[in-house]
Amino acid sequence: MNNAIQSFLHDHLIVDKGFSPNTFEAYRNDLGQFHEFLEQRTEVRIKDESSWSKVDLEILDQYITDLREKRGYRDTTTARKIASVKSFFGYLMLEGHIADDPTESLGSPRVGRSLPKFLTEDDVTSLLDVAGKAGTPESKRDATILELLYATGLRVSELVSLEVSDIDFEESFILCRSGKADKERRVFLYPKAVDELKQYLQIARITLLGSNKTQTALFVNHRGERLTRQWIWNILKICSKKANIDEGITPHTLRHSFATHMLQNGASLKHVQELLGHSSISTTQVYTHMTNQHMRQEYEKSHPRA
Repeated sequence: MNNAIQSFLHDHLIVDKGFSPNTFEAYRNDLGQFHEFLEQRTEVRIKDESSWSKVDLEILDQYITDLREKRGYRDTTTARKIASVKSFFGYLMLEGHIADDPTESLGSPRVGRSLPKFLTEDDVTSLLDVAGKAGTPESKRDATILELLYATGLRVSELVSLEVSDIDFEESFILCRSGKADKERRVFLYPKAVDELKQYLQIARITLLGSNKTQTALFVNHRGERLTRQWIWNILKICSKKANIDEGITPHTLRHSFATHMLQNGASLKHVQELLGHSSISTTQVYTHMTNQHMRQEYEKSHPRA
């Protein structure tokens, strides 16, 4: 792959931005495809960093046409690939490899942003109620996991990375380390979540650990090993079925539910941003559309002339 692309991927995305492996891989695939497209055109063969100045708006428009008409990509996929190219040319400008950015006036398919799926407060209650009913160490663990996801808005990757030492029972918070640039933040716990955690640690976790007493992971399987992300998905799938929640919910659905319910009950957008660990408040703003939708429904239900 071209040296400039390699530098962008490794030096900029990983070192500077701290992007996750999945995001890195998506950029690598998108820019690799773009480079292959350019290699098929003799007028823009990329030999070194300065060669990128040969790429102009006409060539970029041809690339979009290639993506949509020849390869048949949907608008969402095309928009993502164009966003990768724009980020790369922004990096080339920043590094001084090109004098003008040809992507500044580049169009991209308009993609409507779909609202995240979230549960009602009643559905959350039903889900949490059924999780621990079996009375086994595994069901106690599962109930604690779901309670914690809803209490904190943690990403599933953050949840499975938790250590026992990350919990502060005295102040009722968990120290969370995000995989994105290894940032740390505090996520707070309401009393029910604190009680669930204490009971899990005192009884269920000890049973699940067996002879594996040196394990530091907070949540473990029946062999005393750290739970995986897939395991959490399976737990939620089983519990949602027991609670008769038909929608295809995921661990992220509980994160969306946490954010939506916080805003509906008066939390500030800035506060929710910090709790979710969003680096930009624009990412959190999608939840305002959901709460606005809720407010409209309440208005139409309550106003005598609505």
